[in-house]
Amino acid sequence: MTLEEKQKEIIDEFAVYDDWMDKYEYIIELGKDLPIIDEALKTNDRIIEGCQSKVWLDSKFEDGVMKFTADSDAIIAKGIIGLLIRVLNNEKPESIATCDLHFINEIGLQEHLSPTRANGLASMVQKMKLSALKAISN
Repeated sequence: MTLEEKQKEIIDEFAVYDDWMDKYEYIIELGKDLPIIDEALKTNDRIIEGCQSKVWLDSKFEDGVMKFTADSDAIIAKGIIGLLIRVLNNEKPESIATCDLHFINEIGLQEHLSPTRANGLASMVQKMKLSALKAISN
């Protein structure tokens, strides 16, 4: 599945829900499918700065693609990072570095988050893109 197809799939899934409380519940459910980071990797250097809660993100460049695992101590943050991983996992770093994650605006996610959570979302995206850029330069 391409990056674009993965974003379209998420947009279609969120279109089913009319109410934002239902969408939040869905985000929480998605967090349960998150590829969880190994406990040993929950180190300070993997914490995403700017998040209201603790979010750990690990990235690896393997077989030409980026592999992400994460965890959070907050269920909404876990679901949000899970959405991002769903789109960006197993993608080429060049694609990640240059992609437009338009699904975030199309499902209305950013506008329905508190300012601190919206800042955390931006920090998650930035950290994932920086990981991809780092893989390109190595």
